[in-house]
Amino acid sequence: MLEVRTDGVVRSHTYWSALDVAERGQSLPMRAGEAEAVAKLEALLTDAVTRRMVADVPLGVFLSGGIDSSTVAALMQANAQAPVRSFSIGFDNAAYNEADAAKAVAGHLGTDHTELYVSAAEAQGVVPKLPQIYDEPFADVSQIPTYLVSEMTRKHVTVALSGDGGDEMFAGYNRYAQGLRAVRALRHLPRPLPGALSQLLSLASPQTWETLFSVVPARLRPRQPGDKLHKLAAVLGADPGDYYRVLVSPWAEAWSLVRGADRPQPAPFAMDVRSRFKNELAWMQYADMVTYLPDDVLTKVDRASMAASLEARVPLLDHRVVAFAWQLPDDLKIRNGQGKWLLRQLLYKYVPKALVDRPKMGFGVPIDAWLRGPLRDWAEDLLDPTAMAQAGYLDPGPIRAKWAEHLSGRRNWQHFLWNVLMFEAWRRAQPHSVGAPQ
Repeated sequence: MLEVRTDGVVRSHTYWSALDVAERGQSLPMRAGEAEAVAKLEALLTDAVTRRMVADVPLGVFLSGGIDSSTVAALMQANAQAPVRSFSIGFDNAAYNEADAAKAVAGHLGTDHTELYVSAAEAQGVVPKLPQIYDEPFADVSQIPTYLVSEMTRKHVTVALSGDGGDEMFAGYNRYAQGLRAVRALRHLPRPLPGALSQLLSLASPQTWETLFSVVPARLRPRQPGDKLHKLAAVLGADPGDYYRVLVSPWAEAWSLVRGADRPQPAPFAMDVRSRFKNELAWMQYADMVTYLPDDVLTKVDRASMAASLEARVPLLDHRVVAFAWQLPDDLKIRNGQGKWLLRQLLYKYVPKALVDRPKMGFGVPIDAWLRGPLRDWAEDLLDPTAMAQAGYLDPGPIRAKWAEHLSGRRNWQHFLWNVLMFEAWRRAQPHSVGAPQ
């Protein structure tokens, strides 16, 4: 805030600081039993949700069938006078389809549910619109289904509540538990050993690992085990203090693609910031809260919904909920390797565990296969090495090498390539597409 006094003095004040809230919450940890903690969360979230149900236009909720959106939908329905309108999107590809889970939750809660099954061609049809929708080089493949579900929802309501923020506030990302295991392992292993394990895991291609894991029962088999093992190899090969940046990056050395660029050090990853947190979990949550959450998740939802003239509201990011979450002890966040423990206990009061306890799927589309198939010509044009070299921003050499690896099937570079493709698509969409300043 900027304060201008009548005596001419001008002062600036921080209205709200994520770092201050995080530090205050750690210094005042909640000392409550499990039942009391669930009751406190229920009261707080009920108020946060009902406040955002106030509208003079039709209102609904995005429902994926996951923990976060199901909790928001459950609290909405519990405090509504009529069935709440809920919306989900489905795909014929089972690996990316959450519609069945959402429908089951909606049926139990009694919402007025609408689902839209989208073909691959319809989803691919959104791709050319992305530079205009986002108006910046924004790259998260879930931007495609997010726009589609917003477009469908707007046909029925004007405002929709969303479950975004639950992963960051209540430690829901798989990488939190995985990151904790990794850092503990790295601290106890002799220094040469992580590097040797990294090289060993990298010897086999992701496709070879996929084949080896095919003998593991489906209920025990992780999604995309080959890519996950190669990511683990990158983490093991990284400096112990740099593991989380590597873990969350599509390619740890991506900065080297930008001509004239130095390696960035985002402020949340600096040691003077990390030292202000009680442990690795708290620091990882904070890093995501001030980078990934606003720069990816909320940007994605805001631009996609606004492109469809839909207003999206996020009750899990009510400032009081954020402050409450930072007071939670770790065992109310992650227990037995599973995140969002406390939020799950609240949801179980409204929805049977069997309907919502399933592996975390994410909200994506099979971009890896699309880039080798129907989007190949589009991508090939954007990755033209001559055009990239003339523009002067990116070094086409390593990009083309990864494109060739991806096309061959030896590696899945979908996320890395999507970043480059979204940048090039945005750059070319500008009224006067020019190269980098000299």
